[in-house]
Amino acid sequence: MSGRTAGKEAANVVWSGSWVAERLGVELVGDGSPGGDEELRELLGLALRRNPKRAHLLVSNVLGKHVPQKPSVVYAAGFELGRRVHELLGDAAARRAVVLGYAETATGLGHAVADGLGVAPYLHSTRRPVEGVERAGGFEESHSHATSHLLLPENPALLAGDCDPAGADAGAEMHADAATGAGPGADVGAPLVLVDDEFSTGNTVLNTIRALHERYPRSRYVVVALVDMRSSADHGRLTEFAVEIGARVDLVTRSSGTVALPEGVLEKGRALVAAQEEARSERPGAAGPPSTKGAAFEATASPRSRTTGSAAAGADVATGSAVASAAGSGAAEAGVEPGRGFCTRVDLQWPAGVPDGGRHGFTPAHRAALEPVLPAMAARIAAALGDARRVLVLGFEELMYAPLRLGTALEDHTDAEVRYSTTTRSPVLAVDDPGYAIRTRLVFPAHDNPADGPGDRYAYNVAGAGFDAVVVAVDSTADTPELHSPDGLLAQLGEHADRVLLVVVPSYVPSYAASRTASGLPAHASERQEPPMLPEPLHGPAFSSYAPDDVGWLLQDLSDVELEAPTEEREEAIQSGGAHYAESLPVEYQPSAQYQGLFKAALDLSAARVARAVGTVTETVLAERSPRPVLVSLARAGTPVGVLMRRWARHRHGLDLPHYAVSIVRGRGIDANALRWLAAHHDPADVVFVDGWTGKGAITRELLAALAEFDGFNPEIAVLADPGGCVRTYGTREDFLIPSACLNSTVSGLISRTVLRSDLVGPDDFHGAKFYRELADSDVSGHFLDTVAAHFDEVVDAVDAEVKELLAADRAPTWEGWAAVERISEEYGIHDVNLVKPGVGETTRVLLRRVPWKILAKRGAGADLEHIRLLAEQRGVPVEEVDGLPYTCVGLIHPKYTKGATGADGKAVESK
Repeated sequence: MSGRTAGKEAANVVWSGSWVAERLGVELVGDGSPGGDEELRELLGLALRRNPKRAHLLVSNVLGKHVPQKPSVVYAAGFELGRRVHELLGDAAARRAVVLGYAETATGLGHAVADGLGVAPYLHSTRRPVEGVERAGGFEESHSHATSHLLLPENPALLAGDCDPAGADAGAEMHADAATGAGPGADVGAPLVLVDDEFSTGNTVLNTIRALHERYPRSRYVVVALVDMRSSADHGRLTEFAVEIGARVDLVTRSSGTVALPEGVLEKGRALVAAQEEARSERPGAAGPPSTKGAAFEATASPRSRTTGSAAAGADVATGSAVASAAGSGAAEAGVEPGRGFCTRVDLQWPAGVPDGGRHGFTPAHRAALEPVLPAMAARIAAALGDARRVLVLGFEELMYAPLRLGTALEDHTDAEVRYSTTTRSPVLAVDDPGYAIRTRLVFPAHDNPADGPGDRYAYNVAGAGFDAVVVAVDSTADTPELHSPDGLLAQLGEHADRVLLVVVPSYVPSYAASRTASGLPAHASERQEPPMLPEPLHGPAFSSYAPDDVGWLLQDLSDVELEAPTEEREEAIQSGGAHYAESLPVEYQPSAQYQGLFKAALDLSAARVARAVGTVTETVLAERSPRPVLVSLARAGTPVGVLMRRWARHRHGLDLPHYAVSIVRGRGIDANALRWLAAHHDPADVVFVDGWTGKGAITRELLAALAEFDGFNPEIAVLADPGGCVRTYGTREDFLIPSACLNSTVSGLISRTVLRSDLVGPDDFHGAKFYRELADSDVSGHFLDTVAAHFDEVVDAVDAEVKELLAADRAPTWEGWAAVERISEEYGIHDVNLVKPGVGETTRVLLRRVPWKILAKRGAGADLEHIRLLAEQRGVPVEEVDGLPYTCVGLIHPKYTKGATGADGKAVESK
């Protein structure tokens, strides 16, 4: 089937972007070629999401993500792009090429491109950490609702470039839509082909290439996308980038054009989304079938319970949907009569050793093993479908290729009309109108125990689409009680189809990872049986100004190493991808006399409040976690809190609790050697991790992911304040001024933040930090501890009453903070949650260590923000008062930082 024919079959009589276009004046403009405008409309529809900085959303008709499409059409779109890449590279270079797809949207597309190349191994990024598999790389996707991308190849050599001139296809000519860089005749080497669904600004792809090129340099890259929708301003960036890295970068796309946006489109978009959401909330029976043309519609279950259940994952009978075993016959062995919502499990007999996708790599040998057995697997599904006439094969987030190929094979084994799409993480507004791309949506809980915590997932254009059977394809990791729960995906699909089939593809785990996990070794462990002896903890006064028994630092002393860099230089390096924030230190902020006075006044005002929170969190830990816990604070913000918790336990109960401080680094995990030391000296079950406060919960999620590799440790953090709703053990959920957040090392034992750099931290070393002995005259660490502890006796009664209430309450994390950060990131056009720092503590850090853009303050906030206002004034940063802010304040890091951009206007501002 030609690409042109496929596009025509995907097109509707009414263009699925007309509803948005008519109301907002948005246009899709082709590249000027004959039929260019028509081609774009065949490929793309339009939808809306709650994002005042970008009102529209491009929705592909041939990707198979949001819009159900014929599997053969979806597969052909990627396969034909792969054939074009083969023609561009030539046979010799194509044989050495590696294809990399992007999670979650382009995992299936990238795999089809690799098939089109014919001989290329395939790898896709993933948002799912896998125990026992080390990361070969990773990157952030700034506009995404989801977490960081990880690269987890079974064989890390898959990403290594091979620039042997002898193997280059020097005669290859350029046949791509656009090509830049070294040009014909250059040393091509082993090309890396990167595949995404659309090429809009190019930020994600270019940042990926930059990161990989530093580690695995090669001389040629090919970027592949269904559509190139770059603005004219972005077109020159690809050429400049290729020159910058000294490599050739080609671009291969199916169609190209731009999105024409009229003046005032953002304001119109905001109003339109608000009106649709208001209409949906006011309409009775919103979860029923759509009946009013043009009305927003969302099909969902209520209430949004998070049922975990006691049945094992994959049980034959699950609450809310009867699941019958059907190994190729379609028979209902569970004794449940077929009917609305009937669910049958079909045994695919997936071939042993064939991966479920490209998360760890998918080779030509895997492809050769899969192709011959696809017809038999499709026949088993067809037998279980019975007389179904309209069938949807529904994949699961990153699991796109396996269900797609099952769908293409099913088209050959049934006369039924077969369509294909997948579930997704991304929330989009649904409007039931033929001129709108997302007509309905199902909302259901995540069912694969995601590393970033529970949340909603979505299936679009399934409800009300007339499917009388849905084949749900998941991997075994996602076959959990949540999938089978009363508000889970299977139960909700059962409300919209006569029959639901469940097929489970075994989640592939590399053999070395499986054996390591079975042996109890963590992912980072080396092959040796016994690791070298680790050093003992550091103590004050040799390291830190704390008393020796206050805390043991599981760190190495880097005090003699020059690690500080100017704030502006660090920010530019961090945002450009040139350095990780943990590879250097900011210059320590030296507080003025005015600021020091403000700190002391704030401490006098809030010391009793802090003491109460310390008592509450400590008593909760003693009641629920362990009668003799081992406190392990996350350096450095958690360390003063850990010391205070230790003092409370001794003052109130006569307990002498061990207390240590360890390093955790966002994006790189917790110090594995520190955990080894703890496990060798204490029972891991007694370890309680302590931090100062939560913002959006990034460190909470980092710890959860990191500890998955270690047995016995409980990943739940105890914090003084949890305004983000990220933990269940806390002293308070109010966002108030914790005075220790006002300063850096001078309130934390004169210790710097932690450092992780490969030339300083070896495989058997603790992470590093510095002891700023020279700042002793400004040190208020002891004064802070003594002032708070002096209030312990007066808050005892209040603590006891509060703990009693908390122990009986539902304290499950709500993750409200993360949701608020995502909203703020989009509303202010930042599109990167890492640049939004919520809460008083995190906002203070932004002003002390980063390049701030602006500060959002809750209207009417008083004394808690006096130090924030002073710091903002000193740095020339505007403070914007807003209504409805879930935090007392939020700090925004400059979103497009270049050297000298400090203030909100992008001009350099000198610190005072």
